[in-house]
Amino acid sequence: MRILVTGASGFIGSHIIPRLLEKGYDVWALERYVTGRYAQPKNVKTVFGDLREYFAVKNIVSQVQPDIVIHLAAVSAVSYSYSHQSEVLDVNLKGTVNLAEACLREVPHFKQFLYASTTETYGNGPIPKTEDTPQNPNSPYAVSKLAAEKYLLYMRDGYNFPITILRSFNTYGRKRDYHFVVEHAIMKMLTEKTCRMGDLSPIRDFVYVDDHVSAYLACLENPLAIGETFNFCTGRGIKIEELVYLIKKLIGFEGEIEGGTKPKRPLDIDVLIGSYEKAERILGWRPQYTLEEGLTKTIDFWREQLGG
Repeated sequence: MRILVTGASGFIGSHIIPRLLEKGYDVWALERYVTGRYAQPKNVKTVFGDLREYFAVKNIVSQVQPDIVIHLAAVSAVSYSYSHQSEVLDVNLKGTVNLAEACLREVPHFKQFLYASTTETYGNGPIPKTEDTPQNPNSPYAVSKLAAEKYLLYMRDGYNFPITILRSFNTYGRKRDYHFVVEHAIMKMLTEKTCRMGDLSPIRDFVYVDDHVSAYLACLENPLAIGETFNFCTGRGIKIEELVYLIKKLIGFEGEIEGGTKPKRPLDIDVLIGSYEKAERILGWRPQYTLEEGLTKTIDFWREQLGG
């Protein structure tokens, strides 16, 4: 079974690909020349192209002939999207359309298109978020991802295109990038005397990376996942302020914590907590890591990277 992974050199891609290789899949990675934050294993075949260029994508898909696509590639920083709207819409919406249309038209035996959407599409509203909660995106990033979702649903209904939409909540456990809230707090506490953070008031549902990866594996080649949308979360919300003080406790940090040191977003989601009831009922998926366990593993990794 041949799988094409976009965003293969990113956070989730770098964790999914080794698991796919373990399972014996023939793995291909689609990358842009400017990427490469994570080196690919030797037995992964790499093709280069820009998702925004339809004919380049069409030629790649025609060449690779993937049975399955795991589409992770995106411009994903919410704050970046407010000042780079065109780029974000181009990559996240147009890139997804180009890739899905190429699979539909160039691969007669195509079996599944797994799309990495985002819970940012929900915006503010009822809690907990279920797959049927009305979506109210409040950033260019969220708008781009919701628009791509809608296009894929059109392809499902119009052409019986085999999509699976995954909405994973805030994931942590990065091993290179420390510009997201969990990794940022950990690095500041391990290297500085003051931990400066942004807005500490939002409440979020945090998922450890291994649980995020297991969500994709639960959907992969699963006929029950075809045509469906799933939340992947823990169902536990925590205020960013409480999260930071929990990290402080786990690290043993004795310095100061300062909140509000970064500009607020034009709009933000106050509370984002999900329900994974559908994923558990249909896929048998549930999170295996508590927040404390996942944070401990992440802290241990960064502490080791810094030489203890």
